[in-house]
Formats: sequence, structure tokens, C-alpha cells
Amino acid sequence: MNAPETLEIACSRAWPPVAEEFLGGWRLRWADGFTGRANSVLAVGDPDRPVPAALRAVCDFAHDRGIPPMAQVVRDSPNEHAIAAAGWVPATSHGAGHEVVVLTAPLEKRRFHVKATPPGGRFHVKVADEATAGWWELVLGSDAGTEAARAVLGGGKVGYGVATDGEVTTAAVRGALVDGWLHVGRLAVRPEHRRRGLASALMAALGSWGVEQGAGSAVLQVAEGNSGALALYAGLGYAPHHRYRYWVPAPGSCEDSTS
Repeated sequence: MNAPETLEIACSRAWPPVAEEFLGGWRLRWADGFTGRANSVLAVGDPDRPVPAALRAVCDFAHDRGIPPMAQVVRDSPNEHAIAAAGWVPATSHGAGHEVVVLTAPLEKRRFHVKATPPGGRFHVKVADEATAGWWELVLGSDAGTEAARAVLGGGKVGYGVATDGEVTTAAVRGALVDGWLHVGRLAVRPEHRRRGLASALMAALGSWGVEQGAGSAVLQVAEGNSGALALYAGLGYAPHHRYRYWVPAPGSCEDSTS
């Protein structure tokens, strides 16, 4: 298995679905619609059957659980070519963006020198083993009470980074540890508190936490259209590793094989 596919498996384990089944190396995932990563098939490796048959099983799995069938696949990989040849199409209507850039950076303890309080601010930054109510509210908003979202974000060894100003949670981020990787996600800063260095301070605190937990590298996933986030992470030393895309069946082509 190539390096992008191996890293995609680690990222999937850091973002665990509520339900998961396997088609050979492919991973069928369900989390009640919370994020594309947890509600699609991760099409890496060999599905142990012809790709058209595997995609029919993907359709059955999705329909049985009430989610749209969708495949996450490394861009320009043999699996992507096979999925396209089977008649599936890019998921251009996917709300978060159908093409995603995977970025990585080495974690070195000497890099993390940002103080707990960013310059000129009253904000306190820390990483904890438990998410606060403010973390959930900022990261999830109206989804804060859903069991699936909490299961995905609470699974595995996780650090919850928060920046606070008194009782107010002004910024948040999530870090999960898998196979020596620190998987970073859900970075959020309240609009009225942006451009104050909070994102950089949180990322530094989370990186330090990752080093303390034994991680050697960090990885994160950003939609290619999110130019602001890409610029932020580039400034923090992250570089593109590979890209993946979401694919969906062409209209009318994904009927249940069991019906």
C-alpha cells in the first residue's frame, strides 16, 4: 500500500465512525451524516472483488443506514480511476468541498515556544483530556447535542485545545493520536476574536501536547477552496502530502442490489 493510502487509514482511525465494516481493504463508515469522512467508504487498498461489485456493496451499506453513497479516494490513484470507470462522478455538490488537501508537518519540541497567553491578549490557552461545554458549542454549534458527532470527536486518544477569555471559549481545536501521528481538526475561532494569534497559539499548544504524547508528525485535512486555512497552515510549517476526492454514483445508477 502506498504512503498516501497508509496515511488515509491513520486519519480514518483518528476520526472514528460510529459503525464500520470492511470490504477487503476498503472501509465502509457511518456516523449519522456527521462529516463526509465518517459517512463514506474509504476506498484504499484492494476491496477483494471487482470495483463495480464493491461499489454496489457501498450503495447497499449507505441505503441501509439512510445516508447518500459516497467514496473517499486518493486523487489519481488506481482506485479513483476504477471508480470513475464504473460510472461514479466527482461529488462537486459536497458542502465541505469535494477535493481535500492533506498537509503534514514534523513535530519538534523546540518549535513550540508560543506562550499560554498570546501577545497583547488576556486569553489562556490549554489542551485537556476532556472537552468543555464551551468547546462543544464552538466546534459543533447546533450539532453539539448529537450522539454521533460526540462519538466521532470523542473517539480514541484525544486532546481538546481551548483558548478562553474569562468564562468565554474564544477558540478550539481537536488533536487525536494514531500510529505516531497527531491528527489535527476542527480548528475554530469566534469571528470577533480572529486575527489575534489565537489559531497559532492553539496549534502550538496542541503540537506541544502531541510531542509529549509521543507523536512525531502532524497531519490535517483542508478543503482545497479554503485558502485562508491553507495559508495559515503553510505559515505554521505544514506542506502538502497528497489529495483525496469524494465521488458519488451518477443519478439513477446506485440501486440496492438486495431490492
